[in-house]
Amino acid sequence: MAATTEVEKKNLEEEAEQVVNPWEVSSKGKIDYDKLIDRFGCQKLDDALISRLERLTSRTPHVFLRRHVFFAHRDFAEILDAYERGDKFYLYTGRGPSSESLHLGHLIPFMFTKYLQDVFKVPLVIQLTDDEKFFWKNLTVEECRRLARENAKDIIACGFDISKTFIFSDFNYVGGSFYKNMCEVASRVTYNQAVGIFGFAGEDHIGKVSFPPVQAVPSFPSSFPHLFSGKENLRCLIPCAIDQDPYFRMTRDVAPRMGFNKPALIESLFFPALQGETGKMSASDPNSAIYVTDSAKDIKNKVNKHAFSGGQDSVEKHRQLGANLEVDIPIKYLTFFLEDDAELEHIKKEYGEGRMLTGEVKQRLIQVLTEIVERHRRARASVTEEMVDAFMAVRPLPHMFD
Repeated sequence: MAATTEVEKKNLEEEAEQVVNPWEVSSKGKIDYDKLIDRFGCQKLDDALISRLERLTSRTPHVFLRRHVFFAHRDFAEILDAYERGDKFYLYTGRGPSSESLHLGHLIPFMFTKYLQDVFKVPLVIQLTDDEKFFWKNLTVEECRRLARENAKDIIACGFDISKTFIFSDFNYVGGSFYKNMCEVASRVTYNQAVGIFGFAGEDHIGKVSFPPVQAVPSFPSSFPHLFSGKENLRCLIPCAIDQDPYFRMTRDVAPRMGFNKPALIESLFFPALQGETGKMSASDPNSAIYVTDSAKDIKNKVNKHAFSGGQDSVEKHRQLGANLEVDIPIKYLTFFLEDDAELEHIKKEYGEGRMLTGEVKQRLIQVLTEIVERHRRARASVTEEMVDAFMAVRPLPHMFD
């Protein structure tokens, strides 16, 4: 009995050191992703699975796979099994619209989901949880709905195929089969289970407690009868950041009891704040994040002033000792966004051994980020209100598996 108590005590201490849930990500030090995998019960995404994906799709794996940005999964091997057999599946991801524009951390799941849609040629549903943000943020219903629509423009700008993509906001879409599935999920999760999974407290209003089924049921094809009527056995793959895992642990527990397949997940690291790796970029601190609305001058200033450096405090010392790449944010950001593997390795070697200075690494990062943001801004400028209406229209997608 004493041993169990010690284990429980250790787990509580670890949870206090790093808080990771859908609404808060913070840590006293660097996020320990191995501990998160153990705590959440998912699996590490290993090189064998990535190689298998490359073989099955005949496409070079996305940079986020090659660099282990997407590092954990649940049942991804089963999705590849299904694909190899010729069975279909669909993708599901989402966004909680709490700010006018997205920062680069928000773009990561959409950039990766676009790659998955392209290589597998499968349909995608994108949920905008405007209701969640009404429950958690000090925003009116009208403001949440407006932000959902603005965020949809940024999502569409990522290049999704309209013939295979349905974007919906909860305030507009929830009802019918979707609501029926929500009730089925809600009736199978006790309040104590919800508290254990999500950490709800006595002062939380019941809107928060009622929300998890809303995010759960897009995992079930019957929630979208206009898309998947008669395809109740369709598998679902969810690309998301690992802080969303609690929702889908709950979902995977109830799915078999409702006659559905468990959704599979492929989960990413957090995109760190400019100030360092104790959490993720925050929309509430503009200097912690690079926004898709930032000008080239904004990006330059933010990187130069706020990006935490692992370089030494004098040139002489830096030439002698080199940079600490483990804590260096410009290197972390280049790992996410610099496509060229050889160039990244060259920068890491030169910088780590002191031949390259912090200013030079930051200069390359500024170039890379400016190019990404400018490209996104041009794409977003071409997204019209009519395009948003078209993506969000409740309609069949007759060519979704072509």
